[in-house]
Amino acid sequence: MAEKRFGVRLEGWTPPPRPPMGVLEGRYARLVRLEADAHAADLHRANSADDAIWDYLPYGPFSSAAAYHRWVRSITAGDDPLFYAIQNRETGHFGGVASYLRITPEAGSIEVGHINFAPELQRSRAATEALFLMMEWAFEAGYRRYEWKCDALNIPSRRAAQRLGFSYEGIFRQAAVVKGRNRDTAWFACIDTEWPALREAYRAWLHPSNFDAKGGQRESLSDLTRLVRVTSDPGLPR
Repeated sequence: MAEKRFGVRLEGWTPPPRPPMGVLEGRYARLVRLEADAHAADLHRANSADDAIWDYLPYGPFSSAAAYHRWVRSITAGDDPLFYAIQNRETGHFGGVASYLRITPEAGSIEVGHINFAPELQRSRAATEALFLMMEWAFEAGYRRYEWKCDALNIPSRRAAQRLGFSYEGIFRQAAVVKGRNRDTAWFACIDTEWPALREAYRAWLHPSNFDAKGGQRESLSDLTRLVRVTSDPGLPR
């Protein structure tokens, strides 16, 4: 008779809380719960610089500030997803959003998604720190698994996931229909045992000493997270 095998018993583990959506604040970024009246106008202004930021999202672009305001009101009415508005502390402007979603405390699993950064926030220290702060809250709260999913054709998002230390887990074929088109979904995740090393990688990258007088990075985050990632994305162009 074959020996029965089971997963590791989680001694002392209890389900973590749902996100309280308090303010997350770092050196470069400040995250607050998204509110239509407080943030929609600034975000629509920033988003209007490039309609391409909506290409892989199931909504947008929005033709007017009023339309965007209505959309923000609709997506902030529920409790999953939970959206943050992201402020660049250097400019004072809100230039992006991101959310927690598929929040499953009983499994210790949570996803980050609906990430949408206007051009003025892209490739900034604030953008990276915002995603670090969300990851930090999740693991410090007791979540075991932190997920990132994106359209498999969205190469910038797949690159971002790998840079941020998420390990590639594969492609779910024909996972959704978005804007009338097929979507294969690329899956990435970090787990709690990887978090201490990822935290140190982020802290090293975000430290002011990692940037020269012109703001150029001395060491890339991708290099700092490379040793933590269990798998790399084979679908990324070399």
